[in-house]
Amino acid sequence: MRIIEPSFTILDELDQQSLPVRIEYCGRICYKSEHRIDSDSAIPFVRKMAQHGHNSVLEMGVVTLVVTCSTPDAINNLFFCQPRFLQIDFLDTHRLLVTGSIRAFREMLLFHPTNAIFRAITLFLAKRHPYFFETLLADTGEAPPPGVTVDKMGLKEVEQLDAPQCAKHRYLAVKFIVNRAVTHELVRHRPCTFLQESQRYCRYSDDKFGNEVTFIKPLFFDEQSAEFTIWKKAMEDMEQQYFRLLETSTAQAARTVLPNSCKTEIIVYANLLEWQHILELRTSKAAEPSMREVMIPLQQELQKRYPRLSL
Repeated sequence: MRIIEPSFTILDELDQQSLPVRIEYCGRICYKSEHRIDSDSAIPFVRKMAQHGHNSVLEMGVVTLVVTCSTPDAINNLFFCQPRFLQIDFLDTHRLLVTGSIRAFREMLLFHPTNAIFRAITLFLAKRHPYFFETLLADTGEAPPPGVTVDKMGLKEVEQLDAPQCAKHRYLAVKFIVNRAVTHELVRHRPCTFLQESQRYCRYSDDKFGNEVTFIKPLFFDEQSAEFTIWKKAMEDMEQQYFRLLETSTAQAARTVLPNSCKTEIIVYANLLEWQHILELRTSKAAEPSMREVMIPLQQELQKRYPRLSL
């Protein structure tokens, strides 16, 4: 048995990496298979995710694009499609700022394959990342629709947008190491993307987990108190019962005895506008204390990084 403190990590360094690298890093948290990451593993990993339709993993790759249209018809047709899961703003009469995940762009092409803007975006991305679109595009070298051009906006440019646009188009991932009671509340937020360590597949009797279950230290009890002693004894008993079940059962069956105090890792990916909403709710005095334990310092750190925004 191991007891640790809760923590968070802002994954802004990950933003500097390529889409496949970002997606692989986030996707491997589910199985805790980060040890399999090497210089050649990202593209095979994301190709497999796309082929098997693991869409939640593909949500972890977001890109911001500038779409220029020579006539207003293409823009009108775009909005008639009621685009889902995209952030769209006008830069001027003929230019759109469009931010979305790989999943969102794949689904827009799937549901509206003849739309000029969606097709132009897909072809632009497919030239750079064909593995995301192999099942959707017969020819990734197809010429884009006439009158529509697409360019990528870099992260530094996104952060230099005016405050309202920056809040909508700047996406940020945060990895939390917390107990499962906290993640039960986190996953209720929308619109966000989540990937979480899976007790269904993680077998904590394995060497890579130290042959032990890890628990998050509860802030409710002082370590010298009788309550902490009761909690610790309960966790030790649960660990023993879990290991006994693993002797004859699968991890997904044995996990049914594991408590909320179990440590878990979760990556939460959202734009800064949604982070503003999350922090407003989860740092208030009415919020659950274990949630406030990580959200208040996260808010303080984000306020330093984005002073223009009301975080």
